[in-house]
Amino acid sequence: MQRIHTVCVYCGSSIRIADHYKKITEQFGRILAAQGCQLVYGGGRVGLMGLLADTVLAAGGKVIGIIPEHIQALEVDHPGLTELHVVDSMHTRKRMMFEQSDAFVALPGGLGTLDELVEIMTWRQLGLHDKPLVMVNTQDYWAPFLNLFEHMIEAGFCRPEHRALIRVVGSVDEVMGALHAAPEPAISVETKWL
Repeated sequence: MQRIHTVCVYCGSSIRIADHYKKITEQFGRILAAQGCQLVYGGGRVGLMGLLADTVLAAGGKVIGIIPEHIQALEVDHPGLTELHVVDSMHTRKRMMFEQSDAFVALPGGLGTLDELVEIMTWRQLGLHDKPLVMVNTQDYWAPFLNLFEHMIEAGFCRPEHRALIRVVGSVDEVMGALHAAPEPAISVETKWL
């Protein structure tokens, strides 16, 4: 697998969260910077998003933020990033985050994080990319989603091989190893609907 230079991280923008989530976000920010990986994220200065960007920058790393105009208008964009791209829509933001990234990591988050995670999984299922995707299931945060995913498989709406769309780890210490592991074989688009 080719070297991972940029990692897109999906995570929450809420500030009303337990300290544990803040600590693992800071820990992962330091890991990214130490590995020489550039962060790509949603461009915000609040919640885990802002904390992650601040930590990467403080550790000497580079950060690319991509934020839609309507969110920037709320004055939540991060003023100190290496690069900040202001785009016209959420769709453009997600496409640009995808294009700028070699790999994806989902930390705990809310609806926006869930939306981004499911979309990038779907794109991989459809053969639009074969970039690695890792979910950090710290304190079983993502367990309800993973249970739903298993339910979809059991009900026949997803195939068992769709489990290979994402790697699940329990801590941020495991993320880089999971990203650098050889990717699972791509899902065959031809047999997706069979």
